[in-house]
Amino acid sequence: MGTAGQQNGPDRRALLRAAVAVPAAGAATAAFEATPAQAATTGGGGRFDTESPRFALAVLPDTQYLFDADSADPEPLRETFRYLVAERAEANIAFMTHLGDVTEHGTEDEIGRAADTFRTLHGKVPYSVLAGNHDIPSSTDDQRGETAYLAAFGPERYASMPTFRGASPDGYNSYHVLRAAGREWLVLALDWRVSDKGLRWAQGVLDAHPTLPAVLTTHDIAWSDDDGKARLSDNGERLWDGLVRGNDQIFLALGGHYWPPGRTILTNDGDNDVHVHITNYQDRYYGGAGMIRTYSFDLARGVIDVETFAPWFLARDPEKRTPLEAETIELTSPVDRFSLRVDFDERFEGFAPAVPPKPRPASAVMPHGTVAYWRFDGSGRAPGAPVEEGTVVRDLTGHGNDLTVSRLHASGPAVLTWSADHHPGQPAHASLRFDGGKGPDRGAILTTRAGAALNSAKFIRGYTIETFLKLPDPFEGDHAWMGILSWEGRNGDAGRTTGWSPLEPTCSLNLSPERFLQFVVYPERQDADPTSWSHALPVGRWTHVAVVNDGRRTVLYVDGSKIARNPTQPSTGIATLGKPFVIGATQFDETFGQGFYGWIGDTRIVDRALPARDFLKPPS
Repeated sequence: MGTAGQQNGPDRRALLRAAVAVPAAGAATAAFEATPAQAATTGGGGRFDTESPRFALAVLPDTQYLFDADSADPEPLRETFRYLVAERAEANIAFMTHLGDVTEHGTEDEIGRAADTFRTLHGKVPYSVLAGNHDIPSSTDDQRGETAYLAAFGPERYASMPTFRGASPDGYNSYHVLRAAGREWLVLALDWRVSDKGLRWAQGVLDAHPTLPAVLTTHDIAWSDDDGKARLSDNGERLWDGLVRGNDQIFLALGGHYWPPGRTILTNDGDNDVHVHITNYQDRYYGGAGMIRTYSFDLARGVIDVETFAPWFLARDPEKRTPLEAETIELTSPVDRFSLRVDFDERFEGFAPAVPPKPRPASAVMPHGTVAYWRFDGSGRAPGAPVEEGTVVRDLTGHGNDLTVSRLHASGPAVLTWSADHHPGQPAHASLRFDGGKGPDRGAILTTRAGAALNSAKFIRGYTIETFLKLPDPFEGDHAWMGILSWEGRNGDAGRTTGWSPLEPTCSLNLSPERFLQFVVYPERQDADPTSWSHALPVGRWTHVAVVNDGRRTVLYVDGSKIARNPTQPSTGIATLGKPFVIGATQFDETFGQGFYGWIGDTRIVDRALPARDFLKPPS
């Protein structure tokens, strides 16, 4: 416990959302090896998903006023633990870490009450606890020998946890390795006055786990005034110089002890950010009431969302909450509720560089029913070199739906070139770069030969059409309604009467002026033109597109996610006319205008509806 001023009251809210977001972290080395981390653990709150890109780390600061001699009240902390157990699966809570000062005086009675309270959480959510200055007798460092705290919260307490990997020889420092978001993380729990021996032990843990991102937790690392700007304390300076700044793995350092809360970003020796945060609410109503902070890691969005709230007050009947309870349900000041932008791949590049997936052979991505599959990764094709007129791109299924390259109008060689650019999840690590446009119309196309089976395929049982594409950044020029892929011909020639125009083709994937995908199809069995529309596609980033028809209706997916504007109109088959399939443009009245502008990668057509898990790029 410490004081550095009083915090102004947070923004008031009568209610907190029924569910709160998530977080997590973990990982590393040395003495007292324990049970290896499991792929998933279960508890009263359900199953934790180790592979989801979203997970949570729960942080519990000083609880000392809840365990203060004969004025102790452990119920707020029990409710916090019940919340973590109940919400574990929903919030994907990987771990909880206590920041020290569990009790006020460190007596056997207080420590015993706290240890008993932790049984609510034990075996259900893994956790770490570290000593604060109120938990142990006066001592200059962690070489203090036996204490009531060590007997209750020493290494034996964590031995059965799948995340626990070891403790320092004195027992006052420990570490856990978690699996979350498909990788391992390290959590270091260091004593409030870690000794030189303790620092050497911690360095050994990091050295033994050099590729694991690490979260450092301790009791005393920084303090803050009411401005919310954290500054390193004397002990924090020692930790920074002796451990944090030279170990790029440590990206987040959390402490309690002082109030008010605060945060800052420091730059380590690797010129990378280290987020340093103070979390302590013992000065708040009811000694903080077991208030927790969740760090919700979202590797898909590249963000850590932070929220601070009191489950004990959240569980109360809203009609019976006192004004102070209602005020303290959730804290929303800029140091209590905020988001951190983190490019995790870039931040961890120095010690754990991302390993890109290897190219997958064509045979591995041609499920039953594949009627055509094209990729652009043949040997002898220098990136940037023009794709010569008449070049043939083979249909790798062997069904003969080969594509032949031609240029539109008087387009020069540069409108179609080989490229090594590709979607990270694409089977082939190559693509074609199209430089089509208007004023004048220009572009290039790849078309099937006359008589190819694909030209007349009706797909009555359904179909899945997939491709990878990328729009240039900046997206310059007028490219409204440019085509991506299509079948040649006029829907009016197929007897269709209800569409926008009888002159447009029977099936095409296009881009609107707002960069919305438009998939329009004239079905074989219905006189209709059900059309799917996506949201605005990003520029400068690869996108996977899948059109799935189950013989009854069509659904468009972008990056594995179903879009909103999918029509419910019946749609059975495609009213093909025996004319070529085309990549790179769309006809109107059997005439090509502009060609596609951007990159196109692997393209596959299957004669049945595929589930998303079987897409060329399955959703994460």
